[in-house]
Amino acid sequence: MKQSTIALILIVSLGLSGTDNRARAADYDLVIHRGRVIDPQTGLDGIRDIGIVGNEIIAISEAILHGSKDIDASGLVVAPGFIDLHQHAWDDESIRLKALDGVTSILELEVGTADVETWYREREGVSRLHHGVSIGHIPVRMEVMGDPPDFLPPSGSLASTQAAAPNQIEAMSAKISRGLDDGAVAVGFGLAYTPAATDSEILELFRIAASRNASCHVHLRRRGENGSGPLAAIDTARMAATAGASLHLVHLQAGAKSTMPELLRLVDAWQAAGQDVTGEAYPWTAGMTDIQSAIFADGFQQRLGISYSDLQWGSTGQRLTEESFRHYRTLGGLVIVHNNTPAAVSLAINHPKLMIASDGLKGHPRNAGTYARVLGRYVRESDGLELMPALKKMCLLPAQRLEGCVKSMRRKGRIQVGCDADLTLFDPETISEQATYEEPSLPSQGIEWVLVNGTPIVHRGELVEDARPGRAIRAVKLPSGAIPSP
Repeated sequence: MKQSTIALILIVSLGLSGTDNRARAADYDLVIHRGRVIDPQTGLDGIRDIGIVGNEIIAISEAILHGSKDIDASGLVVAPGFIDLHQHAWDDESIRLKALDGVTSILELEVGTADVETWYREREGVSRLHHGVSIGHIPVRMEVMGDPPDFLPPSGSLASTQAAAPNQIEAMSAKISRGLDDGAVAVGFGLAYTPAATDSEILELFRIAASRNASCHVHLRRRGENGSGPLAAIDTARMAATAGASLHLVHLQAGAKSTMPELLRLVDAWQAAGQDVTGEAYPWTAGMTDIQSAIFADGFQQRLGISYSDLQWGSTGQRLTEESFRHYRTLGGLVIVHNNTPAAVSLAINHPKLMIASDGLKGHPRNAGTYARVLGRYVRESDGLELMPALKKMCLLPAQRLEGCVKSMRRKGRIQVGCDADLTLFDPETISEQATYEEPSLPSQGIEWVLVNGTPIVHRGELVEDARPGRAIRAVKLPSGAIPSP
């Protein structure tokens, strides 16, 4: 029997999972051979070939496929590209570290921007990764209240200390609406940084988000062991329910300590009752923020349950004293906050419905190694998390969070025919973070290939320097005066 006939019998007998006649007759631009393909939506977990044409997955096959280019994925897990909903650092080094950590899509959804159109324009055609942004309550409030632009409002700023007048809330509402018109994928709220914002102000902006199917990504107003975390979550969920808004609680583990079980029970209860509430966590016991922010207003030690020595200056690794704290508080900059416990973080990372998101800031290891740390420490080293649920938390759940506002997210976070060819290939035996609090910019190891839109941006563990296939993750921009469809 001829070899070609044997090959034809093999293809017919095994079949091409999810292909069509067009795919069967076509050559593929790229084929990923014999990897362990995991799709967290369908539950697929098996050795497959993946055929890619352009930026689309065309075939997922038990049979051998043939392409113009090939990747040998033997011994590697082939996962959907990781989607990070919470990224603050956008410098070249941070984007490089994200790619080497397996991330294919990054979004700034907590702080966001006040100028959505400019934000996307600046990244058009030059981004390694897919990218998206929220219209942010923090920057919008700073602009409306008359503060100079900054990442976060300093203590004593009008945005952090002054209640808004009715005309100022109206101006904020108009700017939030305009940002959604311009394609923002969510509305961001950092309520801990704007403590003067009233419930009525937040409720009004929640209503605007609800009218556009945009989720509200919220940093809770208060944190700590004294019960304020659950109380703040209850208050925020109540406002979201009143407005009919989708609520996403960012870095839910941050500062929770002994209240983590109660916070998780609340999320479970809200979801069971039918309320659209989700959350995220990162696998580190320390946070990071601006030392000049309202977080560190007088009395912060009692509110956060920490002392000066629990603060570590991000650029030097120096632990602070009262004297150095006051110096840096005047100077400004990012400080690492050691305010959590391994037990609380483990509960959050292992919770089946919490997503993984890095809260990436330069100077903190979470910017470089969040996803590899979960797959190494929490999956391989048996902290209770299995591989399929872990990937669901990194890929599928983040994509589903944004689908109400961005329909194109239905093609991400999955490995299925017709989905975008955003893929991360890693060695499950070696994947781990290398970044530490003292050396926060060390890249992850064990991630061999990363594809964005079918284009390798990581090739055998090395960054492809000239690859810029990233595209905007953006809600449909509406013409001026148009009314959004439900």
